[in-house]
Amino acid sequence: MMTGASSGMHCAPEARDATVATTPTELLVVSARGLGKVYRLYDRPADRLKHMLFSRLGRSYGREFWALRDVSFDVRRGEVVGIIGRNGSGKSTLLQILAGILRPATGEVRVTGRVAALLELGSGFNPDCTGRENVLMNGAVLGVSRSEIERRLDEIADFADIGEFIDQPVKTYSSGMFVRVAFAVTTSLDADVLLIDEALAVGDVFFRQKCYQRLEALRAKGVSIVLVSHAMTEVEQFCQRALLLDGGHVVFQGSAVEAVKRYYLLDQEVRLVTPRALPAASALGPAPPPTFSDSEFWPAAGAFLDLSRVAHVSDGMTRCTGVALCDEHGRACHVFEQGQIASFFLEIEVLADIEVPTGGVELVNDKGIIVHGKSTLEYGSEVPRCVCRGSRLRIRQDIALEIAVGDYTFNVGIGTLSPHHYDRRLHYSHAELDTRLVRRCLLPTVGTFAVLLRSNAAPVQLLHHGVANLRGECTVSVVGVRKEPAPR
Repeated sequence: MMTGASSGMHCAPEARDATVATTPTELLVVSARGLGKVYRLYDRPADRLKHMLFSRLGRSYGREFWALRDVSFDVRRGEVVGIIGRNGSGKSTLLQILAGILRPATGEVRVTGRVAALLELGSGFNPDCTGRENVLMNGAVLGVSRSEIERRLDEIADFADIGEFIDQPVKTYSSGMFVRVAFAVTTSLDADVLLIDEALAVGDVFFRQKCYQRLEALRAKGVSIVLVSHAMTEVEQFCQRALLLDGGHVVFQGSAVEAVKRYYLLDQEVRLVTPRALPAASALGPAPPPTFSDSEFWPAAGAFLDLSRVAHVSDGMTRCTGVALCDEHGRACHVFEQGQIASFFLEIEVLADIEVPTGGVELVNDKGIIVHGKSTLEYGSEVPRCVCRGSRLRIRQDIALEIAVGDYTFNVGIGTLSPHHYDRRLHYSHAELDTRLVRRCLLPTVGTFAVLLRSNAAPVQLLHHGVANLRGECTVSVVGVRKEPAPR
């Protein structure tokens, strides 16, 4: 579960232009260039032996499999970088190279300072030794003196919070107990670079909250964190940047929010290997009246945001041509009071016939948490069953900003469902419906806005505490001895 390394050790193309950003050398703790890792696969066990005996004679058996190829990237001091991708994309292999467990076949990686890693469940721990003994051994692997580890033992045991099991053999631990001890020791020993591979997925919600609080404290102290995870919401919230791997290659490197949107599109392309031909509009029957028509209000051209520098994550069938944020009177606005209505306008150019469209907005706070996300599906909006090529799809979404005071960004997107699945949407679970939704166009971090305290409002200026307002009622009653009025 833990390993240590401190050595000069290989970077991925930066975002869409496939170049690595220039960063002052003193700020880099990880610098990887051209990393590759190759394995040889054999159809039969005997072929492995034959290859060992006869490869020097020019005879080859088996075939090469490149788990990683030409991966380059940098990690700066105090930065949190996510590594995402489908199963088999090379994420764990890359992390093991960074940890010094595997040697790359090509390229080089330089890591500055002490490295601590939480990798596969069970690695680096002796199952016959107690948790306390494993803490001492792993500290030694990281190059920490025994006296220093002993001084921190109580702190590590308190964080792990497994009680008397800290003095029991590790082979008696549940997976959750194991992760508690491994995370506690790894994050307590002053590493400069922390590598985590899906380890937090095992713990319960309370332990995960405690883990992320500690990781945030480490990041604030300048510790760099590289996180492999399939929990996309955690990557969006916790990581500043992310690498998206596919088939051992870096297909995107940049904003974590954009990387996650591209991951969804990539995963969708794999699931929809043979997409159905779209039926002609006439075969779908008459479309219901759209919720928005040209006769209704649409903002003036000056209200729309400049999208020239906004990433467009699209499958090529649609393209976002306009996004506007207005107040309830239709004026461009970026500062609202708590509870005021924000109107989001989205215009999509349809480049190929699409089926039932769905579209909506996500609001993200300054901690990367999606505080609100809702689309036409959740609203139950009336939508056409087909939109023909050359049309422009317009969506207006009014949101009461009953959210915490602060700064926000917002994402917009559009997807489609087949008429069959759309008609059966009430019979699907959320997970089943989500797998049938085809993402067409996603724009991460389109714009920003701020929410302020209300200037004049009853009963008090603050609408609510916390991230969002939950509608309800509150009543007060008094139960007890009733005081009789004094005689006159």
